[in-house]
Amino acid sequence: MALRWHLALAVALPVALVASLIGLGIKVPVPYFFGRSYVLHLLLPDAARQIALPGVYGPDDPSRPLVVIDAGHGGRDPGAVGQGFREKDITLGLAKALRDKLVEQGGVRVALTREEDRIVALAERPEIARRLGADLFLSIHADSAGEKTPVSGASIYTLSRKASSKAAARFAARENDADRVNGLSIDGQSEEVSAILVELSQKRAQHDSNEFSSLIRREGQSELVFHPSPQRSADLVVLHSPDLPSVLFEAGFVTNPEEARRLTSPEGREQFANAMARAIRVYFARQANQ
Repeated sequence: MALRWHLALAVALPVALVASLIGLGIKVPVPYFFGRSYVLHLLLPDAARQIALPGVYGPDDPSRPLVVIDAGHGGRDPGAVGQGFREKDITLGLAKALRDKLVEQGGVRVALTREEDRIVALAERPEIARRLGADLFLSIHADSAGEKTPVSGASIYTLSRKASSKAAARFAARENDADRVNGLSIDGQSEEVSAILVELSQKRAQHDSNEFSSLIRREGQSELVFHPSPQRSADLVVLHSPDLPSVLFEAGFVTNPEEARRLTSPEGREQFANAMARAIRVYFARQANQ
């Protein structure tokens, strides 16, 4: 019985002392109970932790353009869920299909922010691309419209401090809150850069992002299904890269069973990879000729 009391206290005390632990640091002594003392060891994240960079696929030539593909959500964050499909699985499958297509065609270097089912903080995703010296950042997601809403089609988002529509604003709010749902904080990240420098550096990146967005729509007309109003803008955290052209591709709706099955099928992934690879290559070709 005494042992059970000791175990219960060992579990309950950390909860009661959370506030103290934050201020006291790694090791906190706890008073004697039943003739025994307890010491709680708390592993805190390293504030100076470096983001682990993924491997780069493709030619071993730094002069070749590099695209970083971001599979949205992951780990304990499934993203949108519907009819047995999870957004995190759909996005990872599409990201890998596009990576393989680009590597197969050659000439373009490719990296993925995640290659497995794990969580990556929103702010870390574009930071990975920037630290790798990427020339383009593509984040892949899949939307949700409720179980009984028969909506379908892909959308393409670029960054805007003012959302292009109420639907875009709701989507941005849902995606930006992903880190908070998983106990990660994204607050204060954009405050480190002055508003003036952000505006100046984003001007060129925004222009290139819009160009790439248009290329996705053009090159995907024959193989992808687009929403009636596919090109949108929203204040999305994952697109907060002042000096990096960035686009978020909403591949379709997880809550639409037919569309979800298509996005998870080998044929659907192949169509996505073909269209997106063409858009990426045309984009890089235009950049090289400027």
